[in-house]
Amino acid sequence: MKVLVVGSGGREHALCWKLAQSPLLKEMWCAPGNPGIAAVAQCVAIPAEDVEALVAFARAQAVDLVVVGPEVPLVAGLADRCRAEGIRVFGPSAAAAELEGSKGFMKDVAARAGIPTAWYQRFRDAEAAKTFIRAKGAPIVVKTDGLAAGKGVVVAMSEAEALAAVDAMMGDKVFGTAGDELVIEEYLDGEECSFFALCDGTIAVPLIAAQDHKRVGDGDTGPNTGGMGAYSPAPVVTPAIEAEIIAQCIHPLMTTMAELGRPYTGVLFAGIMVTKDGPKLLEYNVRFGDPECQVLMARLESDLLPVLLAAAEGRLDAAPLSWRDEVALVVVMAAAGYPGSYRKGGVIGGLDQAGAVEGVTVFHAGTQVRDGAVIATGGRVLGVTAIGADVTEARRRAYEAVDRIEWPDGFCRRDIAWRALNR
Repeated sequence: MKVLVVGSGGREHALCWKLAQSPLLKEMWCAPGNPGIAAVAQCVAIPAEDVEALVAFARAQAVDLVVVGPEVPLVAGLADRCRAEGIRVFGPSAAAAELEGSKGFMKDVAARAGIPTAWYQRFRDAEAAKTFIRAKGAPIVVKTDGLAAGKGVVVAMSEAEALAAVDAMMGDKVFGTAGDELVIEEYLDGEECSFFALCDGTIAVPLIAAQDHKRVGDGDTGPNTGGMGAYSPAPVVTPAIEAEIIAQCIHPLMTTMAELGRPYTGVLFAGIMVTKDGPKLLEYNVRFGDPECQVLMARLESDLLPVLLAAAEGRLDAAPLSWRDEVALVVVMAAAGYPGSYRKGGVIGGLDQAGAVEGVTVFHAGTQVRDGAVIATGGRVLGVTAIGADVTEARRRAYEAVDRIEWPDGFCRRDIAWRALNR
């Protein structure tokens, strides 16, 4: 098969790395890709948001399957355009991708489906939002309705912090038009996890759970980021909790989306808070998580390509996928200043030495090659991923690899998987 993967981050590197292992693969491109992806696929200089150029390329190359990594092209209708051209595509329609494109829509769907989640209200007026916050008190959560690269969420522990978030999102437009509407919702106390399922419009095949680390600093301090590390399996997701998530958060969503005329195809990512009252939905995303995808691909034993194709063609069956028993763990190396204004252009050395650590793969997320050297161009730049017999071994290997990387502008959290180790 000929495959086109869309995107340029660590998630797409992990997908390309896994797809490259398939005996069914004939040729693979990635648009636009990155220097790490270039080792396993041909990189094509087409932006992930350029829907028409991507469709034209897929048609010209007789691509058998388009695999869409990020949410932005999905919300923009890339999957719809592919299907209109008769090109098989793994990813939801724009109508279904609104689950991530609009947090308000997602909450409305969850309410209709009876999915356990936080109470919420939608606002287009800043003063009304502030009045609601004062009435409810803190802690409380303030979210942009639209896409904000995983950073449009403020978990406000004080009323003043929540009011400031409204001003920043609605007044200062720190996330652009994503903040034209806000969702304000209940603060849920518990332990967060990420759960994934492959969907074909009718059937949802559960994958596995992972645990992400959203805050920028050790001890879960500082602002939210796109994710500073992850590991799988997540001990908080016991077999009983997993069964609850599937029954209460996955299957009802599939049924409701079909009823709405928006059948869901692709990967469904449910952000879950495991509370004392059981699992509750935080949000849905319409793509593999980043950095969760890196640990999922590291643990997946099954051939990924035929499963994605089956989802795209509406013929998934309920047969479970095969997973490695080992623990996978990824440490994200980010540029100094992230998630705020960050440094670009720093030269990164030691990547080969890091990749030589047993069980380690270094996934690129925000890199380019300039004058023969790998340089940092993004906020989250590398995903140092390790697999080990247990969480202690996986973590030791990952940090050993991190310490071999020569990048003065880089930093990482040093406590990835702290919850699992505390257990």
